[in-house]
Amino acid sequence: MSRKKLRILGVSFLAAAFAVTAGFAVQGRARAAYYQRMVQTGNQRAFAELTAAVGELDAALEKGLYAATPSLFAAQCTQAYGKALAAQTALGELPYGNVELEQTAAFLAKAGDYVMVLAKHAAGGAACTEEERETLRGLRQAAAELSSALRELEAALYAGTVEPQDLEAVQARLAQAAEGGQIPAGSLFQDIEAEFPELPTLIYDGPFSEHLAGRSPRMLEGLPQVSAEEARETAAAFLDLKAEVFTLAAGGEGEIPTYSFTAQVDGGSLWVEVTRTGGQILSVVSDRPVSEAVLTQEEAQQAAAAFLAGHGYAGMVPTYFIQQEGVLIASFAAAQDGVVCYPDLVKVSVALDSGRLAGFESHGYLMCHGSRTLAQPAVDREEAQASVSPDLTVLAHQLAVIPTGGQYEVLCHEFKCRRPDGGHAIVYVNAGTGQEERILLLLEDETGTLVL
Repeated sequence: MSRKKLRILGVSFLAAAFAVTAGFAVQGRARAAYYQRMVQTGNQRAFAELTAAVGELDAALEKGLYAATPSLFAAQCTQAYGKALAAQTALGELPYGNVELEQTAAFLAKAGDYVMVLAKHAAGGAACTEEERETLRGLRQAAAELSSALRELEAALYAGTVEPQDLEAVQARLAQAAEGGQIPAGSLFQDIEAEFPELPTLIYDGPFSEHLAGRSPRMLEGLPQVSAEEARETAAAFLDLKAEVFTLAAGGEGEIPTYSFTAQVDGGSLWVEVTRTGGQILSVVSDRPVSEAVLTQEEAQQAAAAFLAGHGYAGMVPTYFIQQEGVLIASFAAAQDGVVCYPDLVKVSVALDSGRLAGFESHGYLMCHGSRTLAQPAVDREEAQASVSPDLTVLAHQLAVIPTGGQYEVLCHEFKCRRPDGGHAIVYVNAGTGQEERILLLLEDETGTLVL
């Protein structure tokens, strides 16, 4: 497809983007009642999938804006195309006939077509033009508005509190965005198609977990089998409890065969999995109710780090954390020669009311940990940083090992960056080739950090 036709696609796409934001702002009791009936008639799953897919489309588009090399840009556009298709599939399962859903369907189709064309151009080695990047910004802005509106509406639907003012809030937010220049100023309720009559109709748990599937646990290679009684003693020692409080509950036959034990402790139940090979703790789960917090997040992170150090996990560095229902879940990765090895992940949960262990998970660590041969970077920091998008401001740097899409690993320069909206992103640049490997978006609030 020629650049001229691509520009036409871009303008047409923007028309669809404005239409979907306008349509989604329409209010009224009849429409609210319609959505309530939709939920009540068994369409919750499709609506939830639509909300999730549009949110993932938004994230993929934003990552595309920060991709500075054609290869990564093509990959992000292809991913965005897939999310647009997933959203269209979910939308097709909803019983819609209202203007806003029809416009949403058109938006998703046009957006998917546009990013797939961009992906094909980038795959051929063509750089994204500034005009195309500006169109992509408009696409991402529309997807962000739609994602936010869907999340708000989904929350109201499931709470059973959908009222006209819920949709009025969406309208107000869109109007404010228009005044700020993010969406063209003017009435958001005018006939968009009349505004563009000459345009043609157009004809796509931690961030590094998927690589573990199908692998054998490296940490358990060559270790002997343990008996159920030996596993019980291991569970007791790990949690500083007496062995007799544990009852053998089941034997797991999954990717890592385990013995599973239960125990009643501190007013709640414990579930502990111990590997049959090597007798290593795979997971601990506690359902003890957590009362009012007495520890800060920093104190809980220190308690988690101290627990790991006291149980033989040396050289672990904190990565991310999140707080949920009075429990801090902290992630740690192994470090070797100053290089953070993200595949070697351990998660430690600490109850904020007592500082006691509330959960533990070492699946990534058992699967991947071991001594690595780390080559000296062929690309230095300055050269690697030149690959980072100028839209991002680099704040910090370190070397890190990350998994590839298959079962391999790659040494990268990790750049933590500030995004234009004040949020943060992480860019990984291959330390051997200087090519961008991956972009992650960080969602941060007072409870911790999530990674997209």
